[in-house]
Amino acid sequence: MEEKRKLIIGLVGETGSGKDTVAKYLNEKYGAKLMRFADPIKETLNIFFDKSSKQDQQWLFTEFKKRFGGNVLGMALRKKIERNDGLIVVNGLRMLEDYGFIKSFSDSVILYITADQKLRWERVAGRGEKSDDNIDLEKFQEIERAETEIHIPELGSRAEFVIKNEKDLAYLLSETDRVMGKIMQ
Repeated sequence: MEEKRKLIIGLVGETGSGKDTVAKYLNEKYGAKLMRFADPIKETLNIFFDKSSKQDQQWLFTEFKKRFGGNVLGMALRKKIERNDGLIVVNGLRMLEDYGFIKSFSDSVILYITADQKLRWERVAGRGEKSDDNIDLEKFQEIERAETEIHIPELGSRAEFVIKNEKDLAYLLSETDRVMGKIMQ
């Protein structure tokens, strides 16, 4: 029995850049299986809180990293990825080890979704996804200087594909289709 091709797309981008929108679109249109680096962190926090904050997630990641090493989230995802085939989207690369993890799969690409910081802050403030989404710009900038955020631009500079998401949803989705056309060639 021939194994179906496994293609891994790692999504990297700052908070509010549109990563989740792209991931959802790839799932709906291309049948991608969705995974997130932050899933183990969020699942742990959901045991204790109805709604966790970005700072809670950053704190727990730091503790996991101290105990289990820098690739702790990759270790948690590897088994899930190995049990699947087809198109797999791993959302939320944040650490340099995450890049190496994605590239450890033979057929993998990195897609960087980015946008201007103030625009991203406005998006986040309006969505109410996390308990600390409704914060001022200064606090948003402070959170983006945390260990879990500071490597994102460097990871983005290593990406094979970049979408600058500063227009409307139709633009973001058409750019995603353009990138998928290149990836699937």
